[in-house]
Parts: sequence; structure tokens; C-alpha cells
Amino acid sequence: MPIYTIPNVITILRIVAIPVLATVFYLPLPHAREICAALFGIAAVTDWLDGYLARRWQQTSPFGAFLDPVADKLMVVIALILLLQSHPSVPMALSVAVIVGRELTVSALREWMAEIGLRASIAVSMLGKFKTTFQMIAVFLLLYQHPIGPIPIWDIGLILLYIAVALTLASMIVYLNAAWLALVGRVEN
Repeated sequence: MPIYTIPNVITILRIVAIPVLATVFYLPLPHAREICAALFGIAAVTDWLDGYLARRWQQTSPFGAFLDPVADKLMVVIALILLLQSHPSVPMALSVAVIVGRELTVSALREWMAEIGLRASIAVSMLGKFKTTFQMIAVFLLLYQHPIGPIPIWDIGLILLYIAVALTLASMIVYLNAAWLALVGRVEN
């Protein structure tokens, strides 16, 4: 299967959008935050779209399976770092540390489990999907940041971020537990 399928190109475009997001974030444009939120929102939607198209068109590939989560994690991590830099606080720093730490831990765990032939034992869980949904909405709102009439977008984004952090910790525990059980089962067999 060729590498440059439409789903893979969409994933590559998400990676290309990361430096654009970071640049726009710092530009003195009147609507820079709205543009950043739109870029992030498009990236979040295309994260779902490329996977859907790959399955629907039977264009799944090892390259796409590797690149898709990398693109997703890079976009989220860069956006969180930008938000932390622009709004430094202990709660924001802890939130970013938990989310980034979990992503690194689970990615390394998946890689290691794949190496020993147990990758299937730590498949993506529904809890992980809820975590991703809350995280994406939170980061989108935090990037946008401006109130819409009486609706405090930043505050709502923070609440959703804290919920995402709780789900992040819970999903990491689920992954670590699944890995532990798979390893213990393998040792006992």
C-alpha cells in the first residue's frame, strides 16, 4: 500500500499545522487566538476523519497507525505548552505535566508491549476516548479563551481540562494495570 493515501496525507497536514499554530499564537494579529482555536479544532476533527477514511477505504497501514497518534499527541502537547507559557500557574503546570507525562508513559508502554508481543493487551479504552474528547474540547476553548457574551470560555476550558486530567490519570492506571496483568499472565504461562 502506498504511503501517500488520503488519510495519511491528512495526518501529515496535521503535523505541518503544528508550527503554523505556534507561529500564529505569537503573532500580534487581532484574531490570533481565534485562528489558533480554529486550527486546533480542524486538527481535532481531522484526527477522527483520517482514521474513519482509512478504515472505510481499507487504506490502513503501519505507517498511518504510527503517524496518527504521533500527530495527535504533538498537536496537543504543543498547544498545552503554548497555553502554559501564556498563562503560567501551578494548576496549569500540573495539568500539562500530567497530560504530557501520561502520553509519554503510555506511548513507551505500548512500544515496549509491542516489542514483547503483547500490544493487543493494552488497546485503546473507552476511558481513553473520553479523556481525548474532554482534552480536545478543553484545549480548543483555552486557545479561544475569549468570553462569548456571558459565557466564560476560558473558565469552561479550565474545568474541562481538569476533568481531562482526572480522566488522564484514570486511563493511565487502566493501561498500567492491563500491562501488568498481561506481563504477570505471560510469566505464569
